[in-house]
Amino acid sequence: MTGREIRDMLDHAGVLPSKQLGQNFLIDPNMARWIVAQLEATAEDTVVEVGPGTGALSEHLVGHVRRLILIEFDARLANALRQRFRDEPSVEVHHADGAKFDGRTLFKHRPLKFLGNLPYSCGGAILKNLLSRPHPFARAVIMLQKEVIDRLAATPGTKDYGVLSLRTQANWLVQPLRTVPPEAFFPRPAIDSCVAVLRPRADDLPAFDARLFDELIRRGFAQRRKQLKKHLPPLPAWETVAGALGITTSVRGEQLTLAQWIDLTRAYDPHPLKDCPQQAGEIFDVVDAHDQLTGTAPRGHVHANNLLHRAVHVLVFNHRGDLLLQQRSRLKDVHPGLWDSSVSGHLDAGEDYPNAARRELDEEMGIRNVTPTEIARLAATAATGWEHVRVYHARYDGPVHFPCAEVQAALWLPVAELQAWVAASPGDFASGFLACWHAAGL
Repeated sequence: MTGREIRDMLDHAGVLPSKQLGQNFLIDPNMARWIVAQLEATAEDTVVEVGPGTGALSEHLVGHVRRLILIEFDARLANALRQRFRDEPSVEVHHADGAKFDGRTLFKHRPLKFLGNLPYSCGGAILKNLLSRPHPFARAVIMLQKEVIDRLAATPGTKDYGVLSLRTQANWLVQPLRTVPPEAFFPRPAIDSCVAVLRPRADDLPAFDARLFDELIRRGFAQRRKQLKKHLPPLPAWETVAGALGITTSVRGEQLTLAQWIDLTRAYDPHPLKDCPQQAGEIFDVVDAHDQLTGTAPRGHVHANNLLHRAVHVLVFNHRGDLLLQQRSRLKDVHPGLWDSSVSGHLDAGEDYPNAARRELDEEMGIRNVTPTEIARLAATAATGWEHVRVYHARYDGPVHFPCAEVQAALWLPVAELQAWVAASPGDFASGFLACWHAAGL
């Protein structure tokens, strides 16, 4: 779209650009084409675009991707986009706030990429809502005011380095690409903008508790010029932690790298299983096809030889009927990184199924004082990992706390969304969960 066409569309929609809403519309068609090209979208992708405005970026994706989901805050522009793309079945338009949009509805559309010429007024809130862990996106291209992009990509010891830098870089590799001058927009902003590409981090960082990490960095930058030790928990002792990490006791938060902040988080993580994705030396009961005990053997031997053994899966629902899913840690020896039941685990030698279910609720999600109810039984097959499985139902509405070495993320998901996601991408889920879910008939 040319600048004249964009102004005509705004006039037709009755939109006078609002400074309060951060409405600065891109009017340079060459820049629009270049920005969309950085997304590297394919015909198999779904693209979520936040703040499409007049569709200056959207028009370069229509017909080239599997689905285009547009999230527009301004009701007049959302209606104009619906009219413009009314004959395009691959385009869906949502009149919604990107900072509050329910990102759980997007997982079923994977593979997904994110695109946004984000409003200056709430770009950070949109990023936090849709691009924080867990998220379904494989790549993101964003345009924001240059000072915000500088903060996202900042390095230790610089004035721009802080909570936003660390919170973003813990999940994404941030690469600023190009400064966009004010004359590329209508109306012209007073400052430069910048385009950046965000790529998910590879497995280059140790497992860490994301919520504890966020708490510590917020403490550490509450008064950025003060020494870090003044803002940290009392235990373990700061001198011990600093010595173990090889940093001075007088260090300030702005001097620590991302890797050091994660090491710091791990040092303050009290969870007893934070370093333990599984223990090959665990002893399991070995059973026959009828679930009768035939002996015992170490975990590693049982799995290596496909010996029949026992396990539990617990499906935890809240009062809204949402199911708690866990994303398995990349450190797990089976189904790393896939989505699984709320909790699941093997029976220890001599343990019965109900006690194992209660123990796993506590160990994997910190859920106590809940009595699960058995709802299904599965015979040992390849789909269950040669496990005789008892499936349990539980109700819980409190917070969850999981060991980072075992669980990468947790997500409360409406059942309808889960069913759609399973139908669209069953490979995103551990096979044992799929067998349990279908057996439960929920």
